[in-house]
Amino acid sequence: MSDISPPPLVPREGWHVMHLFYQVDHAQWALFSNEEKRQAKTHLTELVQEIRATADTQLLSFSIASPKADLGFVLLTPDLHVANAFEKRLSLSLGPEILSPVYSYLSQTESSEYTATREQHIAEILIGEKGLTAETPEFDAALAEFDARMAHYTQYRLYPTLPDWPVVCFYPMSKRRNGSDNWYSLDFEARRHLMAGHARVGRTYAGRILQLITGSSGLDEYEWGVTLLAKNTSDVKAIVYEMRFDEVSARYADFGDFYIGMQLPLDQLFRRICL
Repeated sequence: MSDISPPPLVPREGWHVMHLFYQVDHAQWALFSNEEKRQAKTHLTELVQEIRATADTQLLSFSIASPKADLGFVLLTPDLHVANAFEKRLSLSLGPEILSPVYSYLSQTESSEYTATREQHIAEILIGEKGLTAETPEFDAALAEFDARMAHYTQYRLYPTLPDWPVVCFYPMSKRRNGSDNWYSLDFEARRHLMAGHARVGRTYAGRILQLITGSSGLDEYEWGVTLLAKNTSDVKAIVYEMRFDEVSARYADFGDFYIGMQLPLDQLFRRICL
């Protein structure tokens, strides 16, 4: 058997993202001795530390707030081989029959095709809306502010750093393709206009909701994965409800199941899921 690692599978830009959800087989866990239980939890703890110490890699761990699952992870890393290897090890980390996968989702971080270009911002906002004149101090300052904001936004979309906020919400979604409600039959400018309104709603939750939108066309069942991080569930409920009235969601969106989790330190997480 060859010990040579396969060449990396890294996107041209961005990272791979895996959402992993498991149920604990407590009947099998009850058969472990106290020492075996201690060793199993130590093994998972060391694996989590190894993953989090890997370059350009993040791992969120959380308890799921319903019987849909017990334990959840969000894994971000560039190389799909690395993600795949860590996923297999996580599944076996407490023993071969303890964690049973109940749902998973594969996607990639991506920039948005609907983000305003520099030229569009100049024409539509700086000149059209604000009435600024090119090559004036006010125009140059506003353009520099836009450039800095877009550089930060693009960096976050492709290479995010996720906080340890307590609430994690995940759901997949696709754009509808039914008759007159076919997102993909709209021309680009119509889609860009609709997405601009959708984004304005999201920006009103800045500081309360952190949104990670990842693309999954050709990678999983839906077209996008949506991860919302929040400090309380009320803000998650509010943003999802408000966006349902936006035409992008009301007319063109189909959603999968929602998973709500709570980020916890591993010692608390073990107690929460009764290990």
